[in-house]
Amino acid sequence: MENANNTGQRLTDLEIKASFQEDLLDELNRIVVRQQQQIDQLIREIAHLRESSTDGGVGASRNLRDELPPHY
Repeated sequence: MENANNTGQRLTDLEIKASFQEDLLDELNRIVVRQQQQIDQLIREIAHLRESSTDGGVGASRNLRDELPPHY
């Protein structure tokens, strides 16, 4: 009889663990979806910035001395 109670308790413990793991997996999936949405938004913003930049986003080399304030 004690073996049946022990098996039942172990089964209950496993079901509880499985439930917590399912909840954790659902939360991690939501986080991944949210992060992917943020990444997609950042990619769009970078593309927009490249399009609107003065050099067309080709990354022309700039001389840093040209960007110094006049008092230097």
